Amino acid sequence: MTPLVSIIMGSTSDLPVMEKACQFLEEMQIPFEVNALSAHRTPAEVSNFARTAHTRGIKVIIAGAGMAAALPGVIAAESPLPVIGVPIKGSVLDGVDAVLSMLQMPPGIPVATVAVNGAQNAAVLAMQIMATGDPMMQQKVLQHKQGLKNKIVKANEELAKLEYQYCVKQ
Repeated sequence: MTPLVSIIMGSTSDLPVMEKACQFLEEMQIPFEVNALSAHRTPAEVSNFARTAHTRGIKVIIAGAGMAAALPGVIAAESPLPVIGVPIKGSVLDGVDAVLSMLQMPPGIPVATVAVNGAQNAAVLAMQIMATGDPMMQQKVLQHKQGLKNKIVKANEELAKLEYQYCVKQ
């Protein structure tokens, strides 16, 4: 099985955030790989990864990083693939530093950026990107969206059962 999505993080300390992407892709039965690469500690390996990922069948890269958050941008600079950045909450600036690093990319080097610790949304976006050219993947997107709708419908059914004296039912 060839991975379609590559999930990269600066270190394994980012795994508690990034595993939300892993869990979503697993649930959607989308093959993926997971690696730790550091833009600052292993720059040659990051460069090699970025330049060759597309030759291995990868379609989208999800890169999580905190603080200076260089990893997604460094990958985007050398890869022809779409890169989705996941800003990871750090200890000092609550991830705002990572968000700004990912948003302020120079022209021609885009990094799509999700919310702080938003790895699940990164995986959803990766699926949606791949679905533009794959009818079976598009069906998975549609099923996922329907599942979200069903959760809200069920939640409202449960809320309708609440009994409060001053709660007006609609």
